Amino acid sequence: MSFDTVITGGTLVTPSGTLEADLAIADGVIAAIGTGGEFTTASRYVDATDRLVLPGVVDPHVHIDGLASIETADEGSRAAALGGVTTVVSFAWQRDGSLHEAVREGRSFLADSLVDYGLHAGITREDPAVFDDLDRLCDDGVTSFKLFTVSSYGLDLSYGFVDELFERLADARGVAVGHTEDPSVCAAHAERLTREGRGDSVWYPHSRPDYAEAMAADSVARLAVEHGVQYYGLHTSSRAAAAALARYPADLVRGETCTHYTVLDSSAHEHLGALAQVAPPLRQPDDVDALFEALADGTLSVVSSDHTVYTRETKVGPTWWESHNGANSLQTSLPVFHDEAVDERGFSYPSLVRLTSTNPARTFGLPGKGTLDPGTDADIVVFDPNETYTIAAADNASAADYSIYEGREVTGRVKQTFVRGELVADDGEIVGTQGHGRFVPRERPDWTA
Repeated sequence: MSFDTVITGGTLVTPSGTLEADLAIADGVIAAIGTGGEFTTASRYVDATDRLVLPGVVDPHVHIDGLASIETADEGSRAAALGGVTTVVSFAWQRDGSLHEAVREGRSFLADSLVDYGLHAGITREDPAVFDDLDRLCDDGVTSFKLFTVSSYGLDLSYGFVDELFERLADARGVAVGHTEDPSVCAAHAERLTREGRGDSVWYPHSRPDYAEAMAADSVARLAVEHGVQYYGLHTSSRAAAAALARYPADLVRGETCTHYTVLDSSAHEHLGALAQVAPPLRQPDDVDALFEALADGTLSVVSSDHTVYTRETKVGPTWWESHNGANSLQTSLPVFHDEAVDERGFSYPSLVRLTSTNPARTFGLPGKGTLDPGTDADIVVFDPNETYTIAAADNASAADYSIYEGREVTGRVKQTFVRGELVADDGEIVGTQGHGRFVPRERPDWTA
């Protein structure tokens, strides 16, 4: 059999182990895995000697959406490809129209993507009409729905509305994803800090305390369990919030953290100022340790980027309450998390694959992603685990002109990225064609499996 590409001499990393083997690609899928140089006919050979061959990263929490970010599909997907991210799940925000209209707009916004993409439907107001859209959207491959209990954009939903939403979403067999912080606690803290004139960004974490995150995480998870709906807690940042999620069964309640919460704490505001402002905020060193404990024991099962893009000029205001939240990191999350989790904390390479590829794919109904199994999409990253380099914003493919990891030395670098068999990034350069990415309809996941 003739193949399009054969990756030779590397160490394949799966969710369960590693294997010294060659990997063959044909017609956009992984065609075979073998040893001993058995694949003798191919259009291209890629030498992966001393390198790892990983499933492409599946990032289920990305803002290339025209609301919470200035990033275009062109810029964001190039950053993704350079960072080994082969599938992103962004957001389709309900504006004046229906959720269906939001999804159409979201797909159009991402049409120029270099990597594959899906969408969460973002519910932005308490309109019972959205209940009629849930089942049909799930049938169309948009099987997850975003809610806020507190938002910088005025998109908060009350617990009463969430209660009914979850009842309807359980019937549709969809997934709820939530940004959970208690709105009244956060509002009271923000009002007090504003009244006292504490506008420096070092005060920002005090405006959204960890117990406000834990309170809301518990409340929303409890509602999910009561209605039997699968619920995924976004950007868990604290020991308290992770503990809240851990109270509930994993076949109904799961959660993620983000790369920045695993490597930075609130002291970053001292040298980064409002550039370090994310929501929920960066926490204490003990919270960083707690997140790794939760990743190790399965309380948290995914590491995402929460990629959100501004320029310095548009992000940083005179006070923290006049600044925007969010950090750009699609291009750097895999190297940064690898450096911390594997090199510093002793996580295995299979665990790296589970947290960044396999688990998000399974959680969000993407059976053809996050794996090196023959017959699945040839979304592959060739990764040098030993190359050391220094992160610099000057290298950003993103629209952002800064990086919260500026000057950070990391070990581990993406060398090649393949999306459905096409080489899209090669040694720090984009070589693929914009628009190669496709919308990927997602299945209704079954977390009991």
